[in-house]
Amino acid sequence: MAQTIELAQTAKRDYLQDLEKKYQARWKDERLFEVNAPSASELAGLSPSEIQAKHPKWFGNFPYPYMNGSLHLGHAFTISKIEFAAGYQRMLGKRVLFPHGFHVTGMPIKASADKIIREIELFGPDFERYEQVQAELDAAAEEKDTPELAPTTGDVIADKSKAKKGKIVAKSTGLTYQFQIMESIGVPRAEIKKFADPLHWLTYFPPIAIADNNSFGSRIDWRRTFLTTDANPYYDAFVRWQVNKLHRLGKIKFGERYTIYSPKDGQPCMDHDRQDGEGFGPQEYTGVKMEALEWSPAAKAAIEGKVGGRKVFLVAATFRPETMYGQTNCFVGNTIKYGVFAINDKEAFLCTERAARNMAFQGTVTPRGNVERLVEIEGSKLIGTRVKAPFSINPEVFVLPMDGVLATKGTGVVTSVPSDSPDDYQTLMDLRKKPEFYKIEPAWAAIDPVPVIVTPTYGDLAAPAIVKALKIQSQKDTKQLAEAKDIAYKEGFYNGTMLVGEFKGETVQEAKGKVRESMLKEGVAFAYAEPEGLVISRSADECVVALMDQWYLDYGEAGWRNEVERMLAGMNLYTTETRHAFEGTLAWLNKWACARTYGLGSKLPWDPHFLVESLSDSTIYMSYYTVAQLLHDNSIDGTKPGPLGITPEQMTDEVWEYIFCKGPWPSPEPLPREKADALKHEFEYFYPFDIRSSARDLVPNHLTFALYNHAAIFPEDKWPLSMRTNGHLMLNGKKMSKSTGNSLTLREAIEKFGADATRLSLADAGDGLEDANFEEKTANANILRVHTLLGWCDDMVKDAPNMRQGPRNSYHDLVFEQEVNELINVTQSHYEATNYKDALKFGFYELQSARDWYREVTSDIGMHADLVKYWMQVAALLVTPIAPHFTEHIHSAILKSPASVQLASWPTPSEPVDRSVLEAGNYMRGTIRTIREAEVSLMKLMNKGKGKKTTFDPKLPKSVRIYVATAFPEWQDTCVQIVKEAYAEEADKVDDAKVKELLIERGLIKDKRAMPFIQAFKKRMAQFGAQTAFRRTLPFSESTVLQEILPYLKKSLGLVDAEILSVDDARAHEGQPGYTKTIIDSSEPGSPAFEYRNV
Repeated sequence: MAQTIELAQTAKRDYLQDLEKKYQARWKDERLFEVNAPSASELAGLSPSEIQAKHPKWFGNFPYPYMNGSLHLGHAFTISKIEFAAGYQRMLGKRVLFPHGFHVTGMPIKASADKIIREIELFGPDFERYEQVQAELDAAAEEKDTPELAPTTGDVIADKSKAKKGKIVAKSTGLTYQFQIMESIGVPRAEIKKFADPLHWLTYFPPIAIADNNSFGSRIDWRRTFLTTDANPYYDAFVRWQVNKLHRLGKIKFGERYTIYSPKDGQPCMDHDRQDGEGFGPQEYTGVKMEALEWSPAAKAAIEGKVGGRKVFLVAATFRPETMYGQTNCFVGNTIKYGVFAINDKEAFLCTERAARNMAFQGTVTPRGNVERLVEIEGSKLIGTRVKAPFSINPEVFVLPMDGVLATKGTGVVTSVPSDSPDDYQTLMDLRKKPEFYKIEPAWAAIDPVPVIVTPTYGDLAAPAIVKALKIQSQKDTKQLAEAKDIAYKEGFYNGTMLVGEFKGETVQEAKGKVRESMLKEGVAFAYAEPEGLVISRSADECVVALMDQWYLDYGEAGWRNEVERMLAGMNLYTTETRHAFEGTLAWLNKWACARTYGLGSKLPWDPHFLVESLSDSTIYMSYYTVAQLLHDNSIDGTKPGPLGITPEQMTDEVWEYIFCKGPWPSPEPLPREKADALKHEFEYFYPFDIRSSARDLVPNHLTFALYNHAAIFPEDKWPLSMRTNGHLMLNGKKMSKSTGNSLTLREAIEKFGADATRLSLADAGDGLEDANFEEKTANANILRVHTLLGWCDDMVKDAPNMRQGPRNSYHDLVFEQEVNELINVTQSHYEATNYKDALKFGFYELQSARDWYREVTSDIGMHADLVKYWMQVAALLVTPIAPHFTEHIHSAILKSPASVQLASWPTPSEPVDRSVLEAGNYMRGTIRTIREAEVSLMKLMNKGKGKKTTFDPKLPKSVRIYVATAFPEWQDTCVQIVKEAYAEEADKVDDAKVKELLIERGLIKDKRAMPFIQAFKKRMAQFGAQTAFRRTLPFSESTVLQEILPYLKKSLGLVDAEILSVDDARAHEGQPGYTKTIIDSSEPGSPAFEYRNV
């Protein structure tokens, strides 16, 4: 089943791992990653800008991981974005703060602990009876032929969560029981019973995460780590201050609102409490009550006499109550199982069981939470039933079949408005065409579409017009119908005007809410909501939407949202996609339940029956990092007080306000003011944080919540400076999954490849919002690459006395040094942009390619010792942020630098890079490559034995002439002039239409060379700038550069001789053997021509 690779040889890896452990121990002993603010005396009299200039800082963080297991490679990927940045920022001379806490708030740990309790009861304390009991359960299930979901018991729907449990857990992990999951992550079976206590999780997994981070080489200040919840009384006091302040400011309110809810758990199910469905919220509809007036014969037989005298309504869920005037019929799905559910003593609703379960928690059903199914009936039996159509111009309509009705969306009953719904219109047309096929009476589908809304584009029957325009032929044209639906809704909502009803003449935007309120008031409709998608809780319960009285954060409130939008406008978000994601979230995000009764957490101070939920106690904890080491040094649960000797009880709300928000000093004082000032000093120096890095899927909740809370709680100068997001991490091109064997924990990756090879591969995996990919083959190859590099550096140091010394008088020395300096600058630009894949490309791979070229072209005279040493120094420093272990070895052991590479500065070239020398270097390599390709082409031509005959035999002694041109062909000059005339300097853009016009005018439009040349020229403009491209002069002498590489050229190509001729000189020999006119004429400045000959 395993999809990960196995390593055949491990000696090189083992050697590198030994180095990694050695240097990690050194960094720990030297306490290199512990950082404090400058002393008060150092900062005295300095303004904030002066402090940052004289004592620059950088504070980066990422969302603390949830401690119900070990860190996996996906965690490491997110951590690496801050880890690499921390390494780079250290090299700029900044005080770098990279902390790491542990999140344990919420349901997952408690739910898992409760599962273990149940499994101990079932299988014994060490699960020793598992095989026996499971065999009995399987046998019993087989004997009874138990369906996948639990059956109904009596008249009330049974709890399905138990029946679903095995299926859901098995689907996500491949394992059925919690104890099996614990075994799969390395917990010995004899230890598992301890996890029945949720507090045991809090002491078991954080030390593992700390050890794994240390093995990874993370630059973390562990003095500042902590646990959430009241397990750490200091953090508990911090959360108490936060929620009390939000409550006092009116940001936390109490009231009735829709929320995702787990009936099994009896409380809201927020994002972090979910096994599936993170990000889904309540979706609100209007439930339309369509009274059954006359049942079809099949429905009558199934329903009459079984509903206790209740009036039965088919209930449809709609987003468009304003269109109800145009109902012509009602749709159901033929194969869908419906139920008639008791709503109260007088009414019953016909809908899907899923919809009834949602209604039961929304005040619609009496008593609340009761799902009583009176009758079960197939949709096909309802066809032909006559029902009332509330508000419709046609007051009575028939029930008809529709292919596209879903049991998983809405109520399973769809009211049909063919004037404005393309799906409804097309289905009605299909039914009319083939009534016998659909088993309906033609009269049931006889009502024509009724004009309800008029729009400027599609008139008063939008759906028929759009269906015709998109050439939709049947219900099966689902893709086109989806497009048509989107067009119809937007056109109607934004541009529509009501033609009928109480609000005739009003725009749809104005009338929509009014029609709904009117329907609710008349009792022919009710408010209905359901989850936007399937939501499964950690306890394996399918969640519903409940209308509840609850404490909630008033996200979305206009004034608060405006502050967040202002904050966002000033932040660096690195990509437009991330900015759009935040803006989209702010557009829809509103009230968020911030309390629950089940799980782990801090108590809501004014209502201690509730706990603060997991996405509400984790919004401003970044500020807590700045003071944690003074409150509880190296103690995640706060049991060991910090150096100031402050107790949790002394950290009152007033003290926190004084530290973080410059509040007044309380009287009487809970602790000596100088101690609070020490905390305040650290916070004022390090806050706000410079960057927070996270997976993109936290934008709709955690990251946006952090912005809202910062806006409410902190002064503006403490607002976040930047946030970056990334995609998820795939492994070997596939989604990571334990059940398929395609997964790696951080520990497994380090044990398999070593820290640096893992880190290099994480950097190489990608930086954008698309999913990145950790390729194990790349990690394995990195082991060899690093090992080889260390060996080479060691050899070079030993061989230095034998290398070329003295003046650097070779042209290749100059090119090499300039290329190294350019790579320093390019690599730095990518570190600044947090693009680590590109930083690695230029600072690691390209740098080695530059060295390889230098070694090749100086093989006759040898590399210069000073430049080799310079290259090794730079090579170590450029990749230190990403892979510090092997660079520490080069820096400390090979180059004998006394201080750690973690204290080294970023290398800065002593003078600007000479672009002309860089271009000369590129010209050298390009010319060599072209000459080699020319010889290969000649050999292929000979081997084919056809085409043009050639007198050249590459197997015989050979020579080459290189023809250098000083002027471009006339047709190219004309093309360049055309581009110049079509170029608008202000917009920095070429007008392509004008280019075409000028090509026609000057007779070049049919020249097949013209357009490819112009496209290539435009690329050059983008690369080097328009003015440089238009000059078209080389910044170096071709002949001089070619003379420099002639020795290498002759040696590498096995030439007897090589000569360089100008085109003019070559043309003087036209007609002589070995001087071919077409070859000579093909030469252009920067692109010489080559002609081989035998000698």
